Amino acid sequence: MARRAPRKPSTSLDLSRHFHLLDAVSTPWQQLALFAREAPLEVEVGSGKGLFLASAAAQTPERNFLGIEIGRKYAEAAAARLARARAENAAMLCGDGLRLFREWLPGESLAAVHVYFPDPWWKKRHKKRRVMNEGLIRDIQRTLVGGGTLHFWTDVEEYFQATLELISQVANLSGPIAVEERPAEHDLDYRTHFERRMRLHGEPVYRAQFVKPAAPAST
Repeated sequence: MARRAPRKPSTSLDLSRHFHLLDAVSTPWQQLALFAREAPLEVEVGSGKGLFLASAAAQTPERNFLGIEIGRKYAEAAAARLARARAENAAMLCGDGLRLFREWLPGESLAAVHVYFPDPWWKKRHKKRRVMNEGLIRDIQRTLVGGGTLHFWTDVEEYFQATLELISQVANLSGPIAVEERPAEHDLDYRTHFERRMRLHGEPVYRAQFVKPAAPAST
């Protein structure tokens, strides 16, 4: 199901605190380049219109939330949502999520990684373009702290099963832990806009969580 293009943000809305280009982010990585304070950091790969980021930032103010989206229109729309919500603990990057993990994020720097409804790339010759590939999965394990979590949801059962199998082959993550569907309490009480659309159409959603084992205590 194709996603609907977002509206262009109002030119009167200041996005300077919430919208950044990945290539403009300096290295080595520093949270303080994007946030006002250091805090446990969660990253969402493919943030779409930013519903998860805005909700999570409001519900968990003691953490920082960073989204990355390759499509500039979507990245700007998500940043606009954060700006309207005055979410001081959330920001958007526009760029390639694979590069963010590969080139910027250091080891054991993330409390959680979220990947919700990534493009399934249906055609066999295009499946190599899937974001949940071996390289990203290895980078997710590297960047998670001990006890950190990976959240993966999709509406495509084949993609779900293939990803679970790949994680079991290339990463040392405990799981999959099943995530139960809960009833929505209001019209935007969903993880993402895409989850809302799928559930309102009666379509299944496949959910799994993984945990990085804590390092053994030194003796």
